[in-house]
Amino acid sequence: MIIKSKKIMAVLTLSILAIFTFVSCSEKQVASTDDCGTVRMGDFDWDSANIHAAISSFILEKGYGCTVQITKGSTTPIMAAHYDKQLDVLVEVWYDNIIDNYKPHEDAGTIFNAGINTPASEQAFWVDATTAAKYNLKSVEDMKNPEVAALFNDPESPGMGRMYSCISGWTCYTINLVKQKEYGLDEFYTNFDPGTSGALDAAIAGAFAKGNPIFTYYWTPTGLMGKVDMIRLAEPAWTEKCWSDMSGVVESIKADGPEAYVPSCACEYRDMALTKSMLTEWADAHPAEADFIRAYTLSTPTVNKLLAEYTDPNTGGDMEATARMFLSEYSEWKSMVPADVAKKISAAL
Repeated sequence: MIIKSKKIMAVLTLSILAIFTFVSCSEKQVASTDDCGTVRMGDFDWDSANIHAAISSFILEKGYGCTVQITKGSTTPIMAAHYDKQLDVLVEVWYDNIIDNYKPHEDAGTIFNAGINTPASEQAFWVDATTAAKYNLKSVEDMKNPEVAALFNDPESPGMGRMYSCISGWTCYTINLVKQKEYGLDEFYTNFDPGTSGALDAAIAGAFAKGNPIFTYYWTPTGLMGKVDMIRLAEPAWTEKCWSDMSGVVESIKADGPEAYVPSCACEYRDMALTKSMLTEWADAHPAEADFIRAYTLSTPTVNKLLAEYTDPNTGGDMEATARMFLSEYSEWKSMVPADVAKKISAAL
């Protein structure tokens, strides 16, 4: 839950999946000069999105007098709710991964890209540095060797290696499935669904703790990538056409299942800036709050530091505490809001 003292709201039923709704509302609302009302914010099941939701919801509540309802889930249901006008604001969006679905709604004027959340991120296939150096593993082509695959044995699929992938509800799970087929990796590795982002982190951290080889999809910014030594495997260079062709196959599989796969193309993920998204009608009705969402952006090094704090097993895991730490110890957020709003937030700390 985003804030320990918050109340759990009713479950929001979506056509794709039922996901839990968490309410991030303060016990004592701050007075506001305008009628902010309720902000329906979407959050995802990974750490960086959780931190951005915690920080931005705190600012909206304490600085603008809003009541923030946070709905948390995987990519597909959260984006579907946003497209369906059930969620007003998303403060972390992996735009390139969902562009085929996002753009029709963007072109229709229902939603809009609200600018950069984090300036730089990367997604890729990685191997632990020790194994990569020992076996000279530099690209996905180097992984297509039965002896190499045996290093990453999948105990649930005898004779196959395990590539830790995304969670099945994330679009990148299906992207990775298509990539494996296009690269020929599916002959050697399973596209293993770890179940949760926490389980994926635990698998990677556990492998390093035991000195075991690991082959995995992962991304930045994250706190974990600052703690482990991983080598990014080279893939065919990103091109717009290849990515578009692959995305079409990905969407077909998401709609109709793996049997909808047809050979197409595959290439590396494009290193990209993360973005934000808002409902146009909400932004028009809440210009002050929308201006804050547009202005909200954190540098990649700052996000990595916050993630390291949040994921620390001894002191982390409390999202409100992480948000309060950021707002207390960093000053960059003050340029995102008017001076009177900044004073309210500082007073609330």
